[in-house]
Amino acid sequence: MKVNVLMPKMGESITEGTLIKWHKKKGDRVEKDEIIFEISTDKVDTEIPCPEAGILSDIKVFENETVVVDTVVAVVDTDGQLEPESKETKQPVVLEEEKVSSTTQVGGELIDVPMPKMGESVMEGTITKWHKKVGDKISRDEIIFEISTDKVDTEVPSPTAGILAEILFKENETVAVETIVARISTSGGIVKQKKLDVDTEKTELENGSVIENKIIEKTNTQIKKSNKFYSPLVMNIAQKENVAFDELEQIAGTGVEGRVTKNDILKYIADRKTGRPETKQKISEPSISSSAESKIETAHFVEGEGIKLIPMDNIRKRIMYHMVNSRDTSVHVTAVMEVDMSRVHNYVKSNKAKYLKEENVKLTYMPFITYACIKALKEYPYLNASIDGNNIVLKQYINLGFAVAVEPNGLIVPNIKHADEKNIRGLTKAIGELSFKSRNKGLLPDDIMNGTFTITNYGVFGSLFGTPIINQPEVGILGVGTVTKKPVVVESNGSDSIAIKPMMYLSLSHDHRLVDGMLGGKFLRSIKETLENFDTSIV
Repeated sequence: MKVNVLMPKMGESITEGTLIKWHKKKGDRVEKDEIIFEISTDKVDTEIPCPEAGILSDIKVFENETVVVDTVVAVVDTDGQLEPESKETKQPVVLEEEKVSSTTQVGGELIDVPMPKMGESVMEGTITKWHKKVGDKISRDEIIFEISTDKVDTEVPSPTAGILAEILFKENETVAVETIVARISTSGGIVKQKKLDVDTEKTELENGSVIENKIIEKTNTQIKKSNKFYSPLVMNIAQKENVAFDELEQIAGTGVEGRVTKNDILKYIADRKTGRPETKQKISEPSISSSAESKIETAHFVEGEGIKLIPMDNIRKRIMYHMVNSRDTSVHVTAVMEVDMSRVHNYVKSNKAKYLKEENVKLTYMPFITYACIKALKEYPYLNASIDGNNIVLKQYINLGFAVAVEPNGLIVPNIKHADEKNIRGLTKAIGELSFKSRNKGLLPDDIMNGTFTITNYGVFGSLFGTPIINQPEVGILGVGTVTKKPVVVESNGSDSIAIKPMMYLSLSHDHRLVDGMLGGKFLRSIKETLENFDTSIV
């Protein structure tokens, strides 16, 4: 008897899952309730047991593929027979915004290599270098290409061993995250390109319905009569749901540079059914008094004598976009406090050599500031939150991000996962490790995702204080100024005197939509009091 193994439904709102690991291979004997594969969803990562004992006769979904729930991912033969090879294998519905392409393989299994998602707000990446070419042999975890995003430059390892069968994007091409950029043949099979010489192709869904997919063009960079980018997935949904092109143009996109994402068009369709479709808000131009002779113009420059034009790299363009987006999203308010760092300063000065010898790390002020910030976030959890429409998202964990400057002109924000579970020594090690990885292209996607609050240390360059921009979707960012010795008034035994102390300014930029001045002030005061009265016995 043939028993289908399905992609399980892991919750009411879960509609898809990614198969991340097979524990068995085709032809293996499996027992009932034995773990055969692992999946990842937006809610949970879990291991899936086999429903019946028998032979794993067929595997239909491979590692790193994302499919809808109830898709058949494998077949178990309880009679112990391998399933015969089918000339035409029905493919699962892959819910990814892929480039339109088609391949056929002889004698091997193809594993897709997607553009990794390197942060919550990162929607695309640029391939800067291929380390392998088609036909090269690849080991698991061997570096195959490098990417650049507005958050990080990093090397991407191979998810499996095999032969690099296809490269779908060239160097310096920018593609959306989760787009398939290469394919690996796990058993060295030959891959041949199919020629697409029709204007449409049909995709059969699990429910038996058929979508006619318009093939825009292989690179799918632009839709005719539009300056906007629409992915094949968005176009497919639009055609299936009879969304006219004029309607598509009016949908408010939340993707990079206002692009319409899958969620945007699905929300539009749902709202349209209830009679309240959401479209772009029309923003009227500011009126100018008729008496004003001048016009507001954007400056344009031409390269020539005294002027050199340098194109922005991808990181700088994306930083520019996200900074403008944050400015236009959060209502920024900044508060500043001065902190006496004497206790921390004296401890660091006395123990710097000891830490370097015993822990092989450089002891700085940052672990102490981080520790004080974590304590304040526990006291005032609304600073460890996000805004989702009209809802306040209170996060029960603290993933503390810190900005790392990267030469020649970049900025990365890795975060310390569950930072509230670490002591000063643990924070010192975590900061050192993540800083090293940031500057040496060693960060993984998990290192920069799901941050809850950020610290930026502009004082490392000598700045006294600044007004940093909030890292979306967080609601606050702490700025750390340089520690400088300066004369301050000290009260002792009822009289004032002047003393030289190591002083530091802290600035808190917070989103006034959620964090009022009183809450921001209490948060800063908590950090100040912790640092000025730091208990060095806990270090």
